[in-house]
Amino acid sequence: MAKQHAWAHSAHPRSPSYLFFSVVALSFLSLIALLIYKVDNFASQTKTIVGHNLEPTPWHIFPPKNFTDESRHSRAYKIIQCSYLTCRYAATVGGAQPSEGQEEERRGLVSSRTPPQCPNFFKFIYRDLEPWMTTRISVNHINEAKEHAAFRIVIVEGKLFVDLYYACVQSRLMFTLWGILQLIKKYPGMVPDVDMMFDCMDKPTIERARVENGSLPLPLFRYCTTEAHFDIPFPDWSFWGWPEVNVEAWDEQFKEIKKGSQAQTWLKKIPRAYWKGNPDVESPIRLALMQCNDSNLWGTEIIRQDWAEEAKTGYERSKLSDQCNYRYKIYAEGYAWSVSLKYILSCGSLPLLISPQYEDFFTRALVPKLNYWPVSNIDLCRSIKFAVDWGNTNPSQAEAVGKRAQHLMESLSMDRVYDYMFHLISEYAKLQDFKPVPPSSAQQVCEESLLCFADDKQKEFLKKSAVTDGSSTPPCTLIKRPNPNFFTIWNDQKRKIIDNVKDMENRANAAIT
Repeated sequence: MAKQHAWAHSAHPRSPSYLFFSVVALSFLSLIALLIYKVDNFASQTKTIVGHNLEPTPWHIFPPKNFTDESRHSRAYKIIQCSYLTCRYAATVGGAQPSEGQEEERRGLVSSRTPPQCPNFFKFIYRDLEPWMTTRISVNHINEAKEHAAFRIVIVEGKLFVDLYYACVQSRLMFTLWGILQLIKKYPGMVPDVDMMFDCMDKPTIERARVENGSLPLPLFRYCTTEAHFDIPFPDWSFWGWPEVNVEAWDEQFKEIKKGSQAQTWLKKIPRAYWKGNPDVESPIRLALMQCNDSNLWGTEIIRQDWAEEAKTGYERSKLSDQCNYRYKIYAEGYAWSVSLKYILSCGSLPLLISPQYEDFFTRALVPKLNYWPVSNIDLCRSIKFAVDWGNTNPSQAEAVGKRAQHLMESLSMDRVYDYMFHLISEYAKLQDFKPVPPSSAQQVCEESLLCFADDKQKEFLKKSAVTDGSSTPPCTLIKRPNPNFFTIWNDQKRKIIDNVKDMENRANAAIT
């Protein structure tokens, strides 16, 4: 009976100590699960520069980015690490910063150097900012521009903050921000505090015709503008590289193109007009251009670009440096402006520009018959043929125009690109009547955080385009604000030259018929 009682006693429920540890373990696991849930939930609400938790811009729809190549937990870890931890960590281990004395010495060295005068087209900074010259820009104007923006850039004391609203196609946002970080590094302590709304898609949106008398247009930066818009043009992302199509950063890419252009003399280049690109971008001009593909009838060679196929072969058939063996290179706008223009101008071939509607920051330096030949979008094929016939009849003149275009692009070094960015931001900052403050939803962005998000190819392109140290010379000297009539006279002169070319073309066609 005693044994039975002892056995029964030993079979009683677990001891209190065992229960305690079970409860602790269960609580710990519950806490871990809750923490993981909270982290995942937090990450799922964090917008990133590569497009996490962002919809495409509603004014230019493109396929949303997917991130299915990584697990949910690894994606959450990466979002939190890159968005919130990397810049803070980099600031703590970034090494010794220059002392105040060293920085003062560097500034003294910079100020003692005589900078060159900025190129003439820098004058257009004044035209782009003219609407706000007298009334200035308020924080309300900035906030109202948000409905047209994909992101907001705020620079405070040399630090870059970004507030994200919509995703940008491919890596445009990443490389645009990288460029601004390089500007801050190139001219440390010189870039002013500023607050900028920015759209990363192609078409301008702030129409002059819709701005009522007496009201101000909304200040919005993008990569291009037109005569009918107030959008402020800013250097596009591809100056620091375009990894999706294997285009190198600008200085390196120009060197390769120029070298390729010297492979043959002018007379040995193919005496036809060449274009290679994607016509399927809602571009009437490019669709019309495809109908001109007849070397015998129109003196052209028009090739449809298939990017998917090119990617399979490592873009070997799309090297820009291999496309300069034609005497004439055609530029046709796509959905809007196209980054291809600077590569076409770099070839040394005679650039044939088909009635461009859009302009980026440097194309205001283009003058018809000086550094390009204007082609009409009316009776397009015949207009191209006239240009080819004129060039083949006047080879030395055609070659000279092509060389001047190439020289223009050679003068547009990355130093000048950074100078344009510096002066545009500086002049714009002078117009703001408030002290820029990053919104609470903005994140700090640094080189390390961009590299944290970048894939291997993007990292390669970013690092190759990095500024290594602060500049030993100041930015170029900005030309004083020109006479208000300057821009009207400039445009009228270019229009007269284009009309003159059209008259030449009409007379030639009349003689044939």
